[in-house]
Amino acid sequence: MSHRRLPAIPLSNPRLRSLAARTALFRNTAAAVQAAVASPAAVAPTAADMATVMAELAKAVTAFQAINDRHLAEQARGRDDAVTREQVARNGQEVVALQQLMETMSQQVAALRVGGVGGTVVNVDVASHTKAFEAWFRRGSLPPGGADALHELEVKATLQTDSLPDGGFIVPTTVETEITRVLGTVSRIRELARVINITTGNYKKAHNLGGATSGWVGETESRPNTNTPTLAELDFPVMEIYAQPAASVGILADAGLDLANWLAEEVAITFAEQEGAAFWNGNGIKRPRGIAAYDMIANASWEWGKTGFLVSGVAAALTDGTHNGIDVLKELSIKALKSGYTPNARWLMNRSTLFEISKIKDDNGQYLWRASNEEGVASQLLGYPVSIDDNVDNIGAGAFPVAFGDFRRGYVVIDRQGIVVLRDPFTSKPYVLFYTTKRVGGGIQDFDAIKFLKISA
Repeated sequence: MSHRRLPAIPLSNPRLRSLAARTALFRNTAAAVQAAVASPAAVAPTAADMATVMAELAKAVTAFQAINDRHLAEQARGRDDAVTREQVARNGQEVVALQQLMETMSQQVAALRVGGVGGTVVNVDVASHTKAFEAWFRRGSLPPGGADALHELEVKATLQTDSLPDGGFIVPTTVETEITRVLGTVSRIRELARVINITTGNYKKAHNLGGATSGWVGETESRPNTNTPTLAELDFPVMEIYAQPAASVGILADAGLDLANWLAEEVAITFAEQEGAAFWNGNGIKRPRGIAAYDMIANASWEWGKTGFLVSGVAAALTDGTHNGIDVLKELSIKALKSGYTPNARWLMNRSTLFEISKIKDDNGQYLWRASNEEGVASQLLGYPVSIDDNVDNIGAGAFPVAFGDFRRGYVVIDRQGIVVLRDPFTSKPYVLFYTTKRVGGGIQDFDAIKFLKISA
């Protein structure tokens, strides 16, 4: 059967035009969506671009809800028409894909507004380092004094404060900013979490678990000593992530090559995909420990060092004939999380889960999920914004497909200052390999700030 496809969207950015086409055909993955828009070579979407996509999203939501209403009415009469069911699925996929496109565009605009695209170098030491690094990067030429001289320029440019790194040279700030900007756009956890830059191998902090005793006393009564608060020490080591792009000698000799964009384009998406997966389910061995990798426990029995969850009430689904998913979602957003975390709380789920939730109505016949129709404003579920991360579980028996909480207070991303490049012109002649490394860590810093929905009876 045929189905409605999006009309051509006249976006000014070619990458967004191709992205819109893939969205219309439902063939894109989350990584493809984000990579196309987040490329450092991409042009920021204009206000007209955003308005066009928002208008298409509004029309898609209306069409989806109309066909879903028809499907619900048919089911109430004892019918379950396969054609109608397929239309619901197709229209729902279109809505979720457009919503993700809208979210990604908004993030790109925000990233560019905070200065993610290089800029003019005005500091003399930074300019000297940038010039020397580019000469080494393109031709393997070192300044007078050799490798020691280039490392000295790194120190003067404040790219490092210690002695020589373990081989290679630190990329200039302009390049590192490009890479960081793309990472911030692609990785949802990086975007939502607290990000800390360090110059050492790990980050330690103390978390106050409370426990200080107090009490009421009469005016003349003695004041007994009180217990001190309980402090937990958290330790987040940084791990090495790498990429190894290659370029021919001829391309590197081309003066028209934009070094910052080239390196960022080749490296950043690889870094972002690896990070995104690790921030969610990394085991902490040679990579960050992910949010979903910690022990989970029923929220009624929550204890420090574990994350709490509520169950759906259905063995292998979010809804069935007696459970519609509303009660547990309400409990998760209203009761499970302490009030101090709710002002900045949000939902996190993948697109498949969002599609299922978008079909749920409350007792008044109103849809729980509401698509965004404003730039920079996320879609809403029960009054809280929704973020999409396809690293999160699908709905299934024993899975954890929905997280809710204040992710900035709950999770911390640790970046060690400096992205290092090793130039290898020998291994793959006539290509030059650029072994690029970055040190990143991460983990939960407040175990009470994030709660989960578990699919279980």
